[in-house]
Amino acid sequence: MNHSAAATDPLVRRRDEGSVAVLTLNRPERHNALVPALLDGLSEAIAGVAADDSVRCLVLAARGRSFSTGGDVAEFARHTGDELVGYARRVVGALHDTVMALLALDVPYVPVVHGAVTGGSLGLVLPGDVVVAGPRATFAPWYVRVGFSPDGGWTALLPRRIGHGRAASWQLTNRTVDAVTAEQWGLVDEVHDDPGARAMEIARHLAGMRPGAVARTKRLARGDLAAVRAGLDAELESFVEQIQTDEAGAGMAAFLAGTKQ
Repeated sequence: MNHSAAATDPLVRRRDEGSVAVLTLNRPERHNALVPALLDGLSEAIAGVAADDSVRCLVLAARGRSFSTGGDVAEFARHTGDELVGYARRVVGALHDTVMALLALDVPYVPVVHGAVTGGSLGLVLPGDVVVAGPRATFAPWYVRVGFSPDGGWTALLPRRIGHGRAASWQLTNRTVDAVTAEQWGLVDEVHDDPGARAMEIARHLAGMRPGAVARTKRLARGDLAAVRAGLDAELESFVEQIQTDEAGAGMAAFLAGTKQ
């Protein structure tokens, strides 16, 4: 990724503060909703971090009122038939590749969350080694309300953090969870009034650790990535099947009618 100023503002920005790389989601006018261009930019940026020996920690932040509201429902709704299937595979596949890339990093990963986190965007939080949230951060699945099937690790990764029963009941009830509850559940590691500043403080501390020991600790702690990949692949296939149903079509129409900006 070219770190110099670009002719157009990139959907994912990178800046380096010493040995800490900071990536920022930059689609604030759409609440950083996930579309192919944003996911491609994020994937490219993560690959750049992974290949950069000077980076000892990665922070992911976001501009605007929300961290990310998941897949852009309006973009899904623009497609029908085979085009919808292709678009769903493109977006969810890219999200899952990004989740795997974050899990595979040998440097610590610190997501800093503010505002809303809904749907598949939780996949950008779940790989976090230390997750920092602002006091007004919220988390919600929305799948059973919109008519989608879970993606982004809601079934492949979330149960590892908060337990299978809690993960399932949360998704089925579509409860919105606040930052304090998320911390109590183990989804968030720390809630802070200034999450950005706190995340950087933690990142600088992590960057000062011995990199070889950090990498080995992460490799052991993250467990079997092949099993995670299999879980994400199952989510993708289920998502593609569900989004072709009349139920999903009606759900998208109702969602957009109620939230159109």
